[in-house]
Amino acid sequence: MIGHLTVILGFQLLGEVIARALGLPIPGPVLGMVFFLILLLLRPAYAQAIKSTAQGLLAHLSLLFVPAGVGVVGHIQTLGSDVGVILLAIIFSTIAAIVASAYAFTLTAKLIGQNDE
Repeated sequence: MIGHLTVILGFQLLGEVIARALGLPIPGPVLGMVFFLILLLLRPAYAQAIKSTAQGLLAHLSLLFVPAGVGVVGHIQTLGSDVGVILLAIIFSTIAAIVASAYAFTLTAKLIGQNDE
């Protein structure tokens, strides 16, 4: 498990280094995720080996948002009069993300032939 987490974080680091070195407008972790996806596509056996670690990480993903939430609460006074606008943006972007995810899931299910309507 530690080895698999090291590989995942290593790809994040690789993406960050490349994005900063080349001055790319793409976030480093996104670039690292693309490289990691390429590895998993090229080596399906490794994808199966890392599956349990990835599922464990995803099961506890909500814990990774705690520091961000604490940071927001710690700086709540700096939000001032923009709280309403920020809340509206959060609500509408959440709804948009859910709708986009539902459409992406539906399209993917149709493409791979798992349409159980």
